[in-house]
Amino acid sequence: MLVSVEDTGTGLDPREIDRIFDSFYTTKPEGIGVGLSISRSIIEAHGGQLSASSALPHGARFSFTLPVANAPFEVDRVSASAVPEQVQEMAGSTER
Repeated sequence: MLVSVEDTGTGLDPREIDRIFDSFYTTKPEGIGVGLSISRSIIEAHGGQLSASSALPHGARFSFTLPVANAPFEVDRVSASAVPEQVQEMAGSTER
């Protein structure tokens, strides 16, 4: 499963993007720098990945993936035509 959240704010400084997941690193004057570090640890503990990138023309995009377990019941699936092309490309094949 892929979840992506994007904003249209000032974006991420490309020189700092590798550090934003470090413990106690913050870009906010009042921040303590644990939110993204804790979020990444939780997601990785569940077999997923958390990443950040710049959104064009401005803003930031945070995405995470988590593995999908085979459920013992039938789940309604979204048709590939309902999923934006960019998400399909990021997630790989839409045929599962």
